[in-house]
Amino acid sequence: MDRAEKQQLVSDLHQTFQDVSTVVVTRPNGLTVAEVNDLRRQMYDAGARYKVAKNTLARLALDGTQFEGLLPMMEGQTALAWSDDPVSAAKTVVEYANKNKKLEILGGAYGEKVLDASGVEELAKTPSLDESRATIVGLLQTPAQRVVTVTQAPASQIARVLQAYADKDEAA
Repeated sequence: MDRAEKQQLVSDLHQTFQDVSTVVVTRPNGLTVAEVNDLRRQMYDAGARYKVAKNTLARLALDGTQFEGLLPMMEGQTALAWSDDPVSAAKTVVEYANKNKKLEILGGAYGEKVLDASGVEELAKTPSLDESRATIVGLLQTPAQRVVTVTQAPASQIARVLQAYADKDEAA
């Protein structure tokens, strides 16, 4: 990678870190290329991204963003995961780390709040934005369904009573 490509990478990462809400720092100890590609695919499917970058370049990209608190974690082999959704990057990384012990979670940041590994795991337990929306919609729909059921019940009961009287009159 020549100097211009490095500058472009730093610029792109810097812009990305200004736009996202969550960044997770991992150490991919001994992950194979196939395992990293599998993690990247899972991250992409969840609406997140995963990148192995040289620490020097990652530090330059993080500098001047809300994630500057992550700079001390940029030691040794590291990789960064990020997402617009506050939960999806953390959730995907934690799920993958639980299945593959070679991936170590060093920490992360949610906005300007720096999280340790346990903080990232707690963040991963919270429902995602889509899950929260589905819960709210479900809660809003439940009362409406109950109203429809209650209003339909008397009508159906009256119809059954009238049908019973009609059947009784026919039998007599």
